Amino acid sequence: MSSVRFPILFFAPSGLAEAIFASGVIGKLHDEVPHASFTIVASAEAAPLFRCTPRLERLLAPAGGGRLERFRLWRRLNARRWGLVLDPDGLGPGRWLRARQRAGPLPAAQAPEHRVVRAARLLKLEADPPAPCIFVDDQVRARAAALLPGSGPLLALAPGARWIGAAWPVERFARAASMLTSAPQLSGARLLIVGGREDAAVARALRKTLPKDRCIDLTVQADPLVVYACLERAALFIGNAAWPACLAAAAGIPTLGLYGPHDETVEGPWGPRARAVRGPRTVREIRQIDPGLSQPICHMLDLPVETVVDRARRLLNEAGATRGSMPA
Repeated sequence: MSSVRFPILFFAPSGLAEAIFASGVIGKLHDEVPHASFTIVASAEAAPLFRCTPRLERLLAPAGGGRLERFRLWRRLNARRWGLVLDPDGLGPGRWLRARQRAGPLPAAQAPEHRVVRAARLLKLEADPPAPCIFVDDQVRARAAALLPGSGPLLALAPGARWIGAAWPVERFARAASMLTSAPQLSGARLLIVGGREDAAVARALRKTLPKDRCIDLTVQADPLVVYACLERAALFIGNAAWPACLAAAAGIPTLGLYGPHDETVEGPWGPRARAVRGPRTVREIRQIDPGLSQPICHMLDLPVETVVDRARRLLNEAGATRGSMPA
């Protein structure tokens, strides 16, 4: 076996969704540069996504972004000469490190473009952007399996949102779940609630409307990599515009993202089985009412349950047999 000769340093975007969108860059380099090794610097929130990356030398999650912390990080990383430094957002000291090649920071986009396309510009692959790529191992999949008791397909729901304006009402999630699980494709489905710890309250509200013996709450599961492995087993995902939708699409399952004040053409789930649905209003029309996206107004009320259920059924039909009833 040839020795590793090409060390790659990647400064991942800080947000969880942004890190998922940029993960395809690592997947592409893993496939195209067989002698590469990887050092990844990420936020504490995003770092777990990368811990199963093949040929990973170091995974660093600096405690803060102050000048002293950046200097310490530079001193730690400058001990070697890098083959390639990738710093898409200019978050790290990449420009001051010794490197044969470097890419980033990326300039501001001249026109709206999807975050996956923007990340692909690091490798000049925006014409054929690599899809998000999350690596998991058998240990992570075993942990996921232990969190999913029972049998039957899995319907994943993500009712959490960044703010009230982007949150589809909990009672509509419950109605959609009831309508979908009455169909043959999802008969006897287990209901998987996905999100972060910040979504625990809305998850509790949703659990009260669902059959207790069929409900699995993953909002208490802090590890996004384990959540990803759970989503790999799901038959269908429905969720608001947030990182779980991006993770579900990366897992390759039928994914339906619910959009209103946020632009699905820029931050929607990316993948062959991923779709986005919105009400009759465009992003521009919503932002005319709420320019700063700061008002305590729910902008998702014009998205009917029937529209979401219809799109979900069509997505299931396109995907064929539900994956939730198939062996992992």
